[in-house]
Amino acid sequence: MTDVTPGARPADPEGLRAELLALGFDRVGFAPVGEQPDFARFRDWLAEGCAAGMDYLARHAEARRDPARLLAGARSVIMVSVSYHAPRPAGEGRGGDAAKSAGADDPATTDEPAPAGFGRVSRYARGRDYHRVLRGRLRQAARLLAERHGARAARICVDTAPLLERSLAARAGLGWIGRNTCLVDPELGSWTFLGALLTDLDLPPDSPQPDRCGDCRACLDACPTGALAAPGRLDARHCLSYLTIEHRGPLPAELAARLEGRVFGCDRCQEVCPFNAGARATRAEDFHPRPDQGLLELAPLLALDRAGLAARFAGTPLMRAGAEGLRRNAAAVLEGQRRRR
Repeated sequence: MTDVTPGARPADPEGLRAELLALGFDRVGFAPVGEQPDFARFRDWLAEGCAAGMDYLARHAEARRDPARLLAGARSVIMVSVSYHAPRPAGEGRGGDAAKSAGADDPATTDEPAPAGFGRVSRYARGRDYHRVLRGRLRQAARLLAERHGARAARICVDTAPLLERSLAARAGLGWIGRNTCLVDPELGSWTFLGALLTDLDLPPDSPQPDRCGDCRACLDACPTGALAAPGRLDARHCLSYLTIEHRGPLPAELAARLEGRVFGCDRCQEVCPFNAGARATRAEDFHPRPDQGLLELAPLLALDRAGLAARFAGTPLMRAGAEGLRRNAAAVLEGQRRRR
């Protein structure tokens, strides 16, 4: 990154949007840099301890105040989304009739308990690692901006940069932040991955969409642990997704008892969202569920080491939990299934 003077406004912003959509994004929106309206709420959320053990969020909190802090001379943020919704994948797991009876062939039924000896994986982690996929497409987008539109600087951000991505996506008109804290697109639902491209181009900002949650509270009522303490307020200390993916160390016993077969992540608050009922399917083959990755046999996970983790899950989001985390989760799920017998 180098200091740059502000770039020009493209003569045809809608033409630029069409070019970016042609790279395989489902949505493309433009947002301005500057202090983010949601920053104060984010800071309060941290102060209340809701980030649990994600200390990196606090360490880089101030950078999230303004996207321009991540790229000198930035004038705009291009926000993109890609659906990962795969309504009816071919058979998952090796559970045979037992797995099928628990809905293994249809992720819409993932609220049902997993069959004995198996654990469910959150939908987002059933295909290829989204970081790699989106970064590849955003690299193409950055080249396009430089070669065709005169951009002199750009920075790609996919999840790991200190950026309020959902807030920026909402500002860019890609949807609204629902009561479950996910970005909700009226056609794609909340089954989307987000990416950002900071640029020195001066792009006309898109208009935000209205919040269409109305008085619905399905996500709050369905959360297995009450982690959604209030609309738009997620306490990670009680969230099964956080506990099975990000948390290091033993699982709190009272929360481990509520896993109900979830060995990596939890989709419950999304499964019950009305906007996900008819969500459009993904066009990205990278996000189609891989065989045996939506429903995992638990016994082999108990002996998983680093080499085994890489051999089995390289290039997928399941690497995030690590071998120790997956062993811990598998043991907790098996114990829960034993107690229910």
